[in-house]
Amino acid sequence: MKLLFILGFLFSTAVYAAEENVLNLYTWSGVIPEFAIQQFEKETGIKVNFSTYDSNEIMYAKLKAAKNPGYDVIEPSSYYIDRMRRQDMLLKIDQSKLPHFKNLDPEFLNKNHDPHNNYSIPFIWGTTGIFVNTHNYPANSISRWTDIWDKKYENQLMLLDDSREVFSMALITLGYSVNDSNPEHIRQAYLKLKELLPNIKVFKSDGVITILIDEDITVGMVWNGDLYKSQRENPNLVFTYPKDGFLIWVDSFAIPKNAPHSENAYRFINFMLRADVAKAISLSNNYPTPNLAAKKILPRELRENATVYPSHETLRRGHYQMDISDEALELYEMYWEKLKMEG
Repeated sequence: MKLLFILGFLFSTAVYAAEENVLNLYTWSGVIPEFAIQQFEKETGIKVNFSTYDSNEIMYAKLKAAKNPGYDVIEPSSYYIDRMRRQDMLLKIDQSKLPHFKNLDPEFLNKNHDPHNNYSIPFIWGTTGIFVNTHNYPANSISRWTDIWDKKYENQLMLLDDSREVFSMALITLGYSVNDSNPEHIRQAYLKLKELLPNIKVFKSDGVITILIDEDITVGMVWNGDLYKSQRENPNLVFTYPKDGFLIWVDSFAIPKNAPHSENAYRFINFMLRADVAKAISLSNNYPTPNLAAKKILPRELRENATVYPSHETLRRGHYQMDISDEALELYEMYWEKLKMEG
């Protein structure tokens, strides 16, 4: 009996250890390449269970619905980091467990959505700006968002199919905050966008790269990463950081409050902060990296590309999205649906 007890204890311990030697990862689709996951598994012996989502809203709803969904690492955008930390959904990060934290660019640390980076570790970032195809328009024909209201762009514009992005553009032109919750200001932004409807040909966020390369649309709103990828196939494309301001987005790693394998989460995040790993991922997914050590070892033609890595002076014109109230979000969505129905 004693022998059976010992064998049973050893078996249960082995099973428990095997169960613990895992990491449950839940991130944006198409961002973390498979080779990075495989390299982490090979170096650590930790098995990664990899799930993806296509919107912050899906990720948030899934974690909100279950007290313990079982994820160890998630990848919210800045305004959802803001929301989730205030709702006590995230584990406070012990930066002493992340020796490679020092690799991060101070430009992306200590922002309003997470002062002191107590809850998030920047992973990838990007911006929203204006593109033109020089086959159709001069490279410097648009320098501000206000320019796209010009009647010469009738039925020409592509805007992102994203209410916060599009309303942010309108709010900027009106001199308001991109995170405005004032109902009257939101209504004014809707009316401003309604004036733009004759110029809008399509709202589109997916499949944009093909559209740009094939020149199906020649002017409009775009994420800088998509423009950079398209530019390599079609050099006629030009990206502009609007002088009146633009959005900066950052997707960061975070650890949910009830993560079952938090120590493995720290090991994974620290692995992703390594300069060699961050460099390889940036070259694979074409997104800018907030990892300064990785940026320094990127190919010169990439790290000096102003579309991908704008100057610090340019970045000062950028605005980070913050969380807004549920009531304000509902108002944005109501006007957004109304706008698209009228278009």
